[in-house]
Amino acid sequence: MKKFWVNKWLAGFVITMLSGCGMNQDDLAVDQLKEPSHIETEGTLDQQFKQLEKDFDARLGVYALETGTGMTIRYRDDERFAYASTFKALAVGAVLVQSPTEELDKRITYTSNDLISHSPITKEHVENGMTIRELCDAAVRYSDNTAANLLLKELGGPEGFAKVLKQIGDDVTNPVRMELELNEATPGDIRDTSTPKALANSLQAFTLGEVLPADKRFILTNWMKENTTGDELIRAGAPTGWVVGDKTGAGSFGTRNDIAVVWPPDRAPIVIAILSSRDTKDAKANDALIAKAAKIVLDSLGKTM
Repeated sequence: MKKFWVNKWLAGFVITMLSGCGMNQDDLAVDQLKEPSHIETEGTLDQQFKQLEKDFDARLGVYALETGTGMTIRYRDDERFAYASTFKALAVGAVLVQSPTEELDKRITYTSNDLISHSPITKEHVENGMTIRELCDAAVRYSDNTAANLLLKELGGPEGFAKVLKQIGDDVTNPVRMELELNEATPGDIRDTSTPKALANSLQAFTLGEVLPADKRFILTNWMKENTTGDELIRAGAPTGWVVGDKTGAGSFGTRNDIAVVWPPDRAPIVIAILSSRDTKDAKANDALIAKAAKIVLDSLGKTM
């Protein structure tokens, strides 16, 4: 059974302490991260997620962590889903791990033969190439597929990407192929899959943890906040005034995903991964499924903060 995990006592204690200290959002970053709580309570979240699955004829996976209190919301959080383009945020994190800041201005050249579908930025720069920094921006903010492949090559291919993930503790996410093949999302095929929990934990490591220095965390989170593809997904389910930095993904079998860091006003950030799939290859994905799941999660966490 999927569970809603919450430590009410800890939540109240942390809120009281933070209110008394008058801490700002910058204070509620790396040093405020907590271990997920493990006190189980019964609630209606399971039923709400099941109803969404029924309404959208889809399978849904959710993992959310409120980093200040350690509260988590989980639904199919250890089940595998094709990660699709959500990997681009993690791949860019891996590139930032491996590249000194000055190397981000290294120019990568490529030809028209390297271009694949949905490459809105790289297709405009074939003549002069793009810097690693520009490729990272294109991959995260525009989900540019050629940019993602060029960055994977910088990492040593999917194998090199997997190596960095393992170094930060993620031995679940399974990079094997590049764009566009990784979007096949065939049920039962574990290539290019992960779980909501693993993706959220890796995203947390790159954006809020100590895997990257503060300046690189700032760069990555800003790219995610300025993402152009996510307005109808987790952002659409967030309360007014909450800042969302996300990376979306889509593939065959109705795959529609979004992973994000969400900053409520004057509170510690929330890390969230919402993944979904359907049973038939040509099934249409639905952004509203992700948005409604996000609303359930963020409303629930908002009430306990």
